Amino acid sequence: MADNARARKLADRIQVVVAETLDRRIKDPRLGFVTITDARVTGDLREATVFYTVYGDDEERAASAAALESAKGILRSEVGRQTGVRFTPTLSFVPDALPDNARTIEDLLHKARAKDAEVREVSTGKTYAGEADPYRKPEDDNEDEDEASE
Repeated sequence: MADNARARKLADRIQVVVAETLDRRIKDPRLGFVTITDARVTGDLREATVFYTVYGDDEERAASAAALESAKGILRSEVGRQTGVRFTPTLSFVPDALPDNARTIEDLLHKARAKDAEVREVSTGKTYAGEADPYRKPEDDNEDEDEASE
């Protein structure tokens, strides 16, 4: 079993090789604006997972996924040629969920800002139900004890 540092280095190299090969050699018209975001290699260096994002709608994402699957052989041979490892890892392409997660977080932040603005609007001009500072202070405790002893 290889060490994790070697697997990380190989994954970084695979990410660069796949991105450059897609940019320079693959001329598939189905391939849209694909960005290779990450690559991970198993500990035994036999399988590599390449994460990607596609700019566009669902139809363009599906077309780009099909183009990546059809170009898998060329990409794997190029990875083997440029990395020089004994066994070239098999490639699997997985759409990266990062843009969807970011969009969800942005929606949640927008809702939180709207709620904060609503609370701020309701609270303008209002006063506290009790004192402004409802907590006891050490001086107050001493006064209460002096009154109780008298």
